Amino acid sequence: MSPSLPIIDHPRAARDFVNNVPRSHWHDDALWFVRVKRDRQAQSLPEWEYLREQASAIKQHTIANLGTYLQEFEANASRMGAVVHWAADAAEHNQIVLKLLQKNNAQRIIKSKSMLTEECGLNEFLIDNGIDVVDTDLGERIVQLRGEHPSHIVLPAIHIKKEEVGETFHQHLGTRQGEADPQVLTEAARGHLRGKFLDGEVGITGVNFAIANTGGIVVCTNEGNADLGVSLPRVHIACMGIEKLLPRFADLGVFTRLLARSATGQPITSYTSHFHGPRDAQSELHIVLVDNGRSRIRDSDTFRDSLNCIRCGACMNTCPVYRRSGGHSYNATVPGPIGSVLGPAREPKVHKSLPYACSLCGSCTDVCPVKIPLHHQLLAWRKVLVGKRLLAWNKRVGMKAASILFRHPRLFRFAGYTGRTALRVLPKALTHNRLNEWAIDRDLPTPPRQSFRAWYAENRKQTKPEDVK
Repeated sequence: MSPSLPIIDHPRAARDFVNNVPRSHWHDDALWFVRVKRDRQAQSLPEWEYLREQASAIKQHTIANLGTYLQEFEANASRMGAVVHWAADAAEHNQIVLKLLQKNNAQRIIKSKSMLTEECGLNEFLIDNGIDVVDTDLGERIVQLRGEHPSHIVLPAIHIKKEEVGETFHQHLGTRQGEADPQVLTEAARGHLRGKFLDGEVGITGVNFAIANTGGIVVCTNEGNADLGVSLPRVHIACMGIEKLLPRFADLGVFTRLLARSATGQPITSYTSHFHGPRDAQSELHIVLVDNGRSRIRDSDTFRDSLNCIRCGACMNTCPVYRRSGGHSYNATVPGPIGSVLGPAREPKVHKSLPYACSLCGSCTDVCPVKIPLHHQLLAWRKVLVGKRLLAWNKRVGMKAASILFRHPRLFRFAGYTGRTALRVLPKALTHNRLNEWAIDRDLPTPPRQSFRAWYAENRKQTKPEDVK
């Protein structure tokens, strides 16, 4: 593990967000609204579950044969005039991009949303090397102006209210102080970015899908910024993780039907753009294929399915922990349930708290369009972390105490009776106070006077065998 990486403590990082009860509830409601839209779209397609099964099978096949398909993709992309580069890790990816920019004497970069470049820290790296980088996705530009990182992989500024956007634009774009009209703010951003587009010397995009048998890449956006960003400059650099591959062009339709419906509740993204080589003889298309730990995940029988992820963000929109704690509490490029699986796969010690930022409700698994068993993988990570002796001492003590309690029925009955009685009799201030952080924004139901064991014994006696069908 790199000594420069701080260990993430999710509960501590989430504290301020959770303590701000109005913001936490507003964030929760905003994401649940997107989840409801996703459900409507899923219910509108009778073949929805079939599409999920197909997508899962295609991705599993691709990951199992990844080496073959990567070579096929490189050959076909090169045949159409693209230049394919290979990067083992984030540092090599950043160096490749920097050398391409230096080769073209480029100082002004326009970039569309790319979680891979966020993962590699490309913006900071290029700025440190004297290169101006402008994120052209509206949400990404907002967080860039605020000096923040995205809190969501699809909705990067979902944690920011329109009034805060207005203040940010007033400071950086000169809009009227107190302006909070979304249309006015959007027009201001459009005018600001149009000049950046015209001045850009190189366009950088991510890649949603790459097709092995054509050598083409696909970029999905709702704002058209990726299209404009690579149409004006002569050079287009596309950065993609090696898991974004699909075997055949015919497979793409399965994923485009799932992606937008799962991400934002739309039937399809506004722009689904296909790139097959550079646009003309004077232009360049460079595709940077990045591993950065993906091969190590592929070698794991338990966590390999996490590479199926198409970065729709549906697991975040439904996760009760993410919705209430905010994306920045994960201190990771990809937050939420999928990030809590991918993070420990790269740096177990750094991300050891993330698999515990989960109620194991299984909602993330239910909505995943490629059927990644996310809550099972999070539970598996807990076992792995215990095996690596990375579980905090207080959790180890608590689990040992629970083990003793569950193995002794009389002690279990006594503890249940004592707890039920105490919660009924003692004042609420003893459990809900500033010393008990668990009780922040949580309440307890009134404890029953009768235990489940007693209720079951009583009702089992009253029920005759012939009454049970």
